Amino acid sequence: MGCRVCVVFSHRSPETPTWPYKGYDYEARKEAIKSSLREALPGLDLVFRTAMSPGDAERVVKEVGDVDGYAVFMLGAWAGVGYAIARTGKPTVLVDDLYGGSGELILTYARVKSEGLPVLPVASSRFEDAVKAIRLIEVISSIRRSKIIVVTDGDVSKSAEAIKESLGIEVLKVSPDKLNRYYREASLEEAEKWADKWISEALRVVEPSRDEIVKAGRMYLAMKRLLMEENASAITVDCLTLVYSGRLEAYPCLGFFQLNNEGFIGACEADLNSTAAMLIIKHLTGEPSFISDPVFDLSKGWIIYAHCVAPSKVYGPGGGSNPYIIRSHAEDRRGASIQSLMPLGEEVTTIQVNPFEKAMTVHTGRAVANIDDEKACRTKLAVEVKADRILENWRWGWHRVTFYGNWAKEVRNLAKLMGFKVYQEDL
Repeated sequence: MGCRVCVVFSHRSPETPTWPYKGYDYEARKEAIKSSLREALPGLDLVFRTAMSPGDAERVVKEVGDVDGYAVFMLGAWAGVGYAIARTGKPTVLVDDLYGGSGELILTYARVKSEGLPVLPVASSRFEDAVKAIRLIEVISSIRRSKIIVVTDGDVSKSAEAIKESLGIEVLKVSPDKLNRYYREASLEEAEKWADKWISEALRVVEPSRDEIVKAGRMYLAMKRLLMEENASAITVDCLTLVYSGRLEAYPCLGFFQLNNEGFIGACEADLNSTAAMLIIKHLTGEPSFISDPVFDLSKGWIIYAHCVAPSKVYGPGGGSNPYIIRSHAEDRRGASIQSLMPLGEEVTTIQVNPFEKAMTVHTGRAVANIDDEKACRTKLAVEVKADRILENWRWGWHRVTFYGNWAKEVRNLAKLMGFKVYQEDL
């Protein structure tokens, strides 16, 4: 089912002396906006209505039924429609058609913001800004239709409940025994093909034997089978606990690497918050991301994002690949993992999600170095950031999730429409 958005045109009678002016041709303006929106958003189910009062707005809400969100185009001032629509609690974009609803947008947004309603204001002479904002409703709709598989023996019920309530994402717990069974049932011949592919495309293989990489291929096939079986787009495995205790038959690192390159999500350590963050990033940007254990180097103004899983297609499945090296897992020097040598000189964004608080963190920086050091995790991307400010503002555990491009504004806007608070860590 696609994303359904109700576009509401808000204005009073053309005979009312108000902005933009008495006698304004609202109908012609509506037709122009409809045409532009249909052309810019062909994948959305757009429903158009007009409301000239709060009562009209309530009628529209009842008439259109279930929608994923609303876009209110304020063509004229003081109809009272924007606030009435925002009170539905659905993601709502308020658009000032410049010099039409300007004063009403300012006052309405101040009111809905104080009430914690999921509203994003657009006040811009660039129509594309309204289009981008409405697309965020589609992003939220896609997020809410997502499913995460978590492979663990642990109790994840509270986290799963919080993620479902705050983001709409379903979390399905799967036993390690089932993943191990799928691993044993995986085709050895197919696993060998994946191993050969990874080896041939790597710069080099350092520690792992080919047999170890074939095991990783079988684990990839097992995880992919689970995703297909459950119609899920993300999987996270309690890998360290299960491998260290002998309850997982191979490390999933190379499998995660491959899934992330393909447009799925493979996430480490049964970290559901980070997996949810990766899902948000996927639907917002189309890019993969990677979980890390950040390391601060205040002397250089760096954070080094370190982990043994990272993609090599950082711009998405259709983008180019950066070089990578196949290594052992860092802490125990076993299995097979990835040292990804990521693009440098480009901006990156780093976020984390807390579904219990309905909040997110975000900071940005510029990738400056791929660190090659035997200590700690294999992939180490050094990013120039406001490190001292981020350290002062740190919250919510160690992990962060990083992806390419400066998406801070889009993250903040998306958070507003989701009803999430945003902590900008580098301010």
